[in-house]
Amino acid sequence: VQLQASGGGLVQAGGSLRLSCAASGFILDDYFIGWFRQAPGKEREKISCISFHEGSTYYVPSMKGRFTISRDKSKNMVYLQVDNLRPEDTAVYYCATTTPPYSDPASRCSDTGNWGTGTLVTVSS
Repeated sequence: VQLQASGGGLVQAGGSLRLSCAASGFILDDYFIGWFRQAPGKEREKISCISFHEGSTYYVPSMKGRFTISRDKSKNMVYLQVDNLRPEDTAVYYCATTTPPYSDPASRCSDTGNWGTGTLVTVSS
């Protein structure tokens, strides 16, 4: 199970990015995929996850509004659209397999150990 995040870069505050998560060696239809981020000197944060098969989603309440998770079954890809970027969004963004978005609140969208390589998003003010 290998995942790879891409699409990061340097962007001005107020801009947008679409991050991609590609899978190799397995079909995402059997999995739940989440996005996380880790800013320098901070702990990793959960953002959102999606049921690849049927599309249900969950967002951490503090991440609602500017983040949109989606998937493309034909491409076996998961995306994270980030709008109105702020300097505090600067972080390495990762995708990972997770628990379902409809799990109990304490455990939903928790990673299950399969992490992709991250992609760096840098937001300038």
